[in-house]
Amino acid sequence: MYPKNPDLYLWTRLPSRRRGFLAGMSGGVGALAALPAWSQFRVEVSGVGLTQLPIAIAPFRGDPQSLQKIAAIVQADLERSGQFRAVDASGNTLDESARPDLSLWRQRAADSLLTGSVTRLADGRFDVRCRLWDVVRGADLGGQSYVVPPGDLRLSAHRIADFVYEKLTGEKGVFSTRIAYVTKAGQRFNLWVADSDGEGAQSALTSPEPIISPAWSPNGAQLAYVSFESRKPVIYAHDVASGKRRLLANFRGSNSAPAWAPDGNQLIATLSRDGGSQLYAISAAGGEPRRLTQSSSIDTEPAYSPDGRSVYFVSDRGGSPQIYRMSASGGNVERVTFTGSYNISPAVSPDGRWLAYISRIGGAFKLHLMELAKGTAVAITDTNADESPSFAPNSRLIVYATQQQGKEALLTTTLDGKIKARLTGAIGDIREPDWGPFQR
Repeated sequence: MYPKNPDLYLWTRLPSRRRGFLAGMSGGVGALAALPAWSQFRVEVSGVGLTQLPIAIAPFRGDPQSLQKIAAIVQADLERSGQFRAVDASGNTLDESARPDLSLWRQRAADSLLTGSVTRLADGRFDVRCRLWDVVRGADLGGQSYVVPPGDLRLSAHRIADFVYEKLTGEKGVFSTRIAYVTKAGQRFNLWVADSDGEGAQSALTSPEPIISPAWSPNGAQLAYVSFESRKPVIYAHDVASGKRRLLANFRGSNSAPAWAPDGNQLIATLSRDGGSQLYAISAAGGEPRRLTQSSSIDTEPAYSPDGRSVYFVSDRGGSPQIYRMSASGGNVERVTFTGSYNISPAVSPDGRWLAYISRIGGAFKLHLMELAKGTAVAITDTNADESPSFAPNSRLIVYATQQQGKEALLTTTLDGKIKARLTGAIGDIREPDWGPFQR
């Protein structure tokens, strides 16, 4: 049954131990604090007929003495994208200054080769360099170099992966972007910011009360979220760099489900200030909200289209929760989902082509993907408790929360569902992911 509290309905549909997530933030807000290294991605490739670019990534010279294994990080990034297949390059340490024997790599059926080096400088920083080769054409595709403090070694590896991805696919890579997510361990709730592979997580916020619905601002500088520290849902904006926060919505009743406009000047949220749960536009600078929907039903979970002209949202105005679309100023409401009796959590791809959402099928909650121009949708997971999909900024991957083999997990998936990478936490529940924009 569709609950009448829009802040709780996502959780009441799940097993009782998850419902406890919202049982309760006199929370501590501060600068990012490091998370112990208890999480990692594991790339799980499944399916047949995959078209992938074979790439050899030679161990970087100096990698064994480095605090981070640059070549391995780059390889994991590229494999997770679904666009690349690694060719064994073990035992062939090469740096960016030497011209490799490309005939050897052609024999190994590699289309491209990445070489590089990691050098520790006298001041403690690291000089990270790489060079990419087109093995088939025998061409030098250029290189990159970064001088970074030890704490940014992983970021330099992600930037190298972005460089390789863009050179070989023509599209921007997303490996140096960040994700936000929420965990619950015991009675403590944490909002985390991590690299796109889940590593390097830092705590943005900790609280004894629930934290839900984190949402990145378009420039990646802020996270809006819902806090229960006042024993009711209140929306804040958190400055990621400084740790400072400001109140966005604390009106009578509940304040929930914030979604930023693409220009960053306003948000849409679900407020019950006038009795029912309806959608309102709120200036990012604060002020009086403007009501957008005028129904007697629950209207919640707004998501902007990338051009800012439309808003997708969930409503039970037709008798069960379905996804609708309206103009960003309100009005011209039209239904989008017609298959299934329970469809929630809309997320629109940054290129405007795809809609990801969760559909209940026979008691199972599965991630679906709809091509908006055609209106056709397919399930792209084999799990049964999926939630909170969010697109990578290049529209090529989706991160979502689920239960897999009895454990809470975050996964990324390619749009065809054939290649997934799993992020598992050793402690607590993990959920509510949101993939940040291009920015660093």
